[in-house]
Amino acid sequence: MEPLKLEKADFNKIDKSGVLNKATKDESFDVTVYVKEVNEPRYLYWDEVKYRPTPKNLNSIEYWFLVKQLRKLLSTPTQIRAENGSFFKWIRLTYTDEYLHEIDMHTGGQIFTTYENLSQAIKQKFLSRGVIEEAIASSQLEGAHTTRAAAKRMILEKRKPRNESERMIMNNYITMSSLEEDFKNRELSEKTLFDLHAMITKDTLTKDKQYRYRKDEDDIVVRNDRYVAFIPPKHPFVEQEIKRLFEYANDKESKEFVHPVIKAIFLHFWIGYLHPFVDGNGRLARALFYWYLLRKGYWTFMYLPISSIIKRSPVQYSMAYTYAEQDDFDLTYFYDYHIRKILQSIEEFDGYVSRITSENKKIDMVLKESIVLNERQKQLLYYLISEGDNADVTIGSHQTLNNISRQTAYRDLKYLKSQGLLITKNVGKFTHYFPSDILNKLFATYQPNRTSPETK
Repeated sequence: MEPLKLEKADFNKIDKSGVLNKATKDESFDVTVYVKEVNEPRYLYWDEVKYRPTPKNLNSIEYWFLVKQLRKLLSTPTQIRAENGSFFKWIRLTYTDEYLHEIDMHTGGQIFTTYENLSQAIKQKFLSRGVIEEAIASSQLEGAHTTRAAAKRMILEKRKPRNESERMIMNNYITMSSLEEDFKNRELSEKTLFDLHAMITKDTLTKDKQYRYRKDEDDIVVRNDRYVAFIPPKHPFVEQEIKRLFEYANDKESKEFVHPVIKAIFLHFWIGYLHPFVDGNGRLARALFYWYLLRKGYWTFMYLPISSIIKRSPVQYSMAYTYAEQDDFDLTYFYDYHIRKILQSIEEFDGYVSRITSENKKIDMVLKESIVLNERQKQLLYYLISEGDNADVTIGSHQTLNNISRQTAYRDLKYLKSQGLLITKNVGKFTHYFPSDILNKLFATYQPNRTSPETK
């Protein structure tokens, strides 16, 4: 299977000097205006630029040649070195500061400012949801074949994985949880990287392939259904550059300030490019993105399952890597894609919080305060009535989602049952709680908003 080769414009077909003269000597022709149109709102490659309107007196190849020249002038090198010795570069586009400010405002401890009355309990549920959704989506990006609903039930009920796909997801969930509990306090070193990788690949990769970097004889390539998407660098280069990556991740390579979100995105790309292990590189790259931001105090990123957003456009995600590698090592493609997914994740989370707040008010209206419920119980009822006949919960799933003790989870469910809102049935060795006829009748005329599968 041949490696993917990007279609490239043939600059030998044009008079390069003549094109540059047109752009520099014609006062009515502002090349920067035309270049901005293909840099923003999205950073475009030739496969799209060739179909766009061109400046006067230029064909599409001449236009792309000018775009490339100006991009080179605007770009600055990163710390990430390619195997041929070149450094990946990027352009700080005009939106960069605006987007970073928006992210800072939402993830710098102000993510719940609009909803000041939210309890700590419901914030904990949001956190658990974020970690679970990220674990599932990041694994599905790497080929885990199981439904989100089945994976979520496995995690919530603490059931042992039944196959490799479920093991991938459970490993990812444990890793994401460990980032906040342990790894955020550790500098990135070979041991830290090996420990994270071993956690991600537990029982999905043989132990002889853990705690070591891949070797050239492992013959690792990155494929999709149609072609080889990427051939990773050779082993000696990986051994050499991974040490520089550690320095970069630990903020020891330079005294120059780089915004933490930018560095986290670059780390994500760098691990993906080096591809240091036989398997698990994608999950590891996304985990290190969260690790770095936690270290820099961006704890609210744990509420944002960014892989859930990426999973909706996996081809674009893959091509962001490919463009960066094959188009003169231009990392702007990957940065542009990633920063937009972060913003989309923030926007969707804000909508999710708004819906949950609205749902609580609706439940209060239906119950007319005849029954006093805490917010965990309200959300549990909302889930049951919105999901229909097959919805159920267990003590374990309620405990895991809300990060509460088993005793507290049991008290929540016992109280709802005592009020006639839930009934119990034994399913195997577990007790499951279902909506009662009383609950169904109470909400018979109420049609709750059904949320998408990835926002429940």
